[in-house]
Amino acid sequence: MSDKTSLKRMLARNESNRANRVRGLRPLSAALALSLAAAPAFAQDATTTPHRFNATVGYAHMVPRSDPGSIAGSRADFDGSGAPTVSGSWFVNDNVAVELWGSAGKFENDVNLANGARGTVKQQPVALSGQYHFGAPDRAIRPYLGLGYYQANIDDEQFDATAAGDQHVGIGTPDGAMATAGVDFNITDRWFARADARYLHGKSDVRVGGQDTGEELQLNPWVVGVGVGVRF
Repeated sequence: MSDKTSLKRMLARNESNRANRVRGLRPLSAALALSLAAAPAFAQDATTTPHRFNATVGYAHMVPRSDPGSIAGSRADFDGSGAPTVSGSWFVNDNVAVELWGSAGKFENDVNLANGARGTVKQQPVALSGQYHFGAPDRAIRPYLGLGYYQANIDDEQFDATAAGDQHVGIGTPDGAMATAGVDFNITDRWFARADARYLHGKSDVRVGGQDTGEELQLNPWVVGVGVGVRF
């Protein structure tokens, strides 16, 4: 093989990898664009609070769907687990915000298969969404709703040999819509406590030994959390 041919193939691989990265960012970019475009439609009065940003840390429990599908021909059941979470929001005005949310650690889910096999998977979701916060910023209790897009990185899949022999079982990255309902409890004009629930709707492909099995998992977890935040 000539040096010129090798160079052409290397350039082609680099271009393909760059295109894949760009495609992966498009849904998040689209979600941000939609959130910003929707802001004028939901805006009320001009912003009256000097605090346009907030940051929140907390802890959440993830509960996947009880019957998400099959792995290597056996029905699967995923147990719930907890992980720390973080989020940051920018307020377009007093009521409309754009939030970036994700888990600071990984949710570790135990998996039980109908054939008796057991395993674990770890996942780490991240999401971008638009939110509408009801009422004035100085209300003691302030509910909100949100809608956006999420992706969850799934890795470190570990299954015993009865799942698929000695072959590795892999689960693809789920992504899709995320709906949020929450409430903020104002402690001071800057500090607040938060409770929220998020529904993540997405599917994952199943691979055994690196080959797609044609199976899909609809994990669709609920993530319920509490936290404390500060405005600045």
